[in-house]
Amino acid sequence: MEQYYRGKRVFVTGGSSGIGLSLARLLTGYGAHVWIAARGQERLDAALAELRSIARPEQKLGATAMDIADRAEVEAAAKEVLAGMGGLDILINNAGIAHPATALETTGEVYDSMMRVNYFGAVNVTSAFLPHFRAQRSGHVAMVSSMLGFMGIYGYTAYAASKYALTGYSDCLRQELLDMNVGITVIFPPDTDTPQLEEENRIKPPETKAIAGEVKTLSADEVAHSLLNAIRRGKYHVVPGAMGSFTYFMVRHAPWAVRWIIDGELKKFRKKQAAA
Repeated sequence: MEQYYRGKRVFVTGGSSGIGLSLARLLTGYGAHVWIAARGQERLDAALAELRSIARPEQKLGATAMDIADRAEVEAAAKEVLAGMGGLDILINNAGIAHPATALETTGEVYDSMMRVNYFGAVNVTSAFLPHFRAQRSGHVAMVSSMLGFMGIYGYTAYAASKYALTGYSDCLRQELLDMNVGITVIFPPDTDTPQLEEENRIKPPETKAIAGEVKTLSADEVAHSLLNAIRRGKYHVVPGAMGSFTYFMVRHAPWAVRWIIDGELKKFRKKQAAA
């Protein structure tokens, strides 16, 4: 892994915490040149200081505060990244937000924000760097999606819709990138131990928690390592974790069975509710 990434120029959105920070740490340790972006300047500065503490003198590191939903900010950041690192080899669209709630409780503003960040944000960033990749005729684009980018469960109408949109965009983009000699990878992580998951759990409907059951939560490092390994191997879709991989297989080959299982968990929860 280190041999592949040493000297690569990588841009990671949402790089100040969670999976994004784990990606940045691993890449810096492998000897890559790393630039991170996020909205909060304070956490971004702290993350960059951490990366500098483990980097070698020859590595180029940088950070830019930006809102990926703002096209003007993204375009300005892209110019800064390309100038700061002298180009780009790998783009990782990791930034995203979630707000679990039932459809009746989900406001229009929440639907809008999910699409602005999770879908249009990734589109904005990718579009800003595509001309560079096309000109150099090489590169790699990675999307951090979610298992809810290929299946839906109770309480995630807004989030799943935004991730499904990202899946469709990536499917079309994959074929267009063939002409540019640019690879693409989409990772579909299950619940991952990040600050975002902590926030989700505070407002997550009890039905959603019941359906998820005792599914193992992965660490941010596990997900980051799976993604970097998939990029190195040129793999398009990757689902980290044994349970995630099994679920992906079942959704593709026996979707009725997946629906039967998750509906069964919901019915069990309803019965317990009624009994209580």
